[in-house]
Amino acid sequence: MSRRPFQKYIVYPTQGILAHGLTFLMGLIPLDVASSVGGWLARTIGPHLKVSQCATDNLTQAFPNKTADEIATIVKGVWDNLGRVAFEFAHVPKINIYEHPDRFEIVGIENINLLRDDGQCGIFFSAHMANWEFSPLGCAQHTPALPVHSFYREPNNPWTRSLFAKRIPEGSGVIPKGAQGAREALKLLKSGGHLALLVDQKLNNGIPVPFFGRDAMTAPAMAQFALKFDCPIVPMRIERLKGARFKLTFFPPIEVQNTGERQADVLAIMTKVNETLENWIRERPEQWLWLHRRWPKN
Repeated sequence: MSRRPFQKYIVYPTQGILAHGLTFLMGLIPLDVASSVGGWLARTIGPHLKVSQCATDNLTQAFPNKTADEIATIVKGVWDNLGRVAFEFAHVPKINIYEHPDRFEIVGIENINLLRDDGQCGIFFSAHMANWEFSPLGCAQHTPALPVHSFYREPNNPWTRSLFAKRIPEGSGVIPKGAQGAREALKLLKSGGHLALLVDQKLNNGIPVPFFGRDAMTAPAMAQFALKFDCPIVPMRIERLKGARFKLTFFPPIEVQNTGERQADVLAIMTKVNETLENWIRERPEQWLWLHRRWPKN
């Protein structure tokens, strides 16, 4: 059997059954227990995996004054957070964050209202920090709700796609990445809709923007949208306080200047965005996803 049929008829179904089974089991366990189990497993196994070296390399360059032991402690925390995110996955569709003030501290609701009531489109941005799956719920579950759409890369495995579809808040939606998605996003914004974007990952055909003292290839789409529609950009930060307890903060819109020099304006906006993300990450480095190759190899 060639690789493709083997993957289609053996690997994908097996992965799908395991993913659905694990998600079902985690959904039966209380959120705090599921989060703790995921954190323990990941911080026990993760630091010994080869991919963990990527996090060590990234952190060593981002924090040259930290010792090897300090870096190792952060890496362990990175794995702990990632494991918690994975095991909290089953609970995300079940929770209205506004009904759990003991679990979710929400700050800056007035900035949600600002975008909802200003009569124009708008953009929220965040990063892969803490449990980023909860971030859009701050808008979508607010009363009155502010539906948001997010860019989404559909899993290669069709057996797992329904798991991810369940995460979409009522009234909100997802937009596929790529040229088709860009067209859909433009149409959404033109109609007065709102986007919620994670803007911290590498885009090979992006633009170089400073991030932790090095240029990082960064997607310029958010800045381009903001300039085209003259719409606000609101930073949306989520922090893990302890276990499965979080603080979600909506900041005032960042300043967007449209001088008519498009490339310079895009770079200026994305520089502010990366500065914002960097400040968040410096405060809680163990809660960011250092495991991906954000910068070019030296």
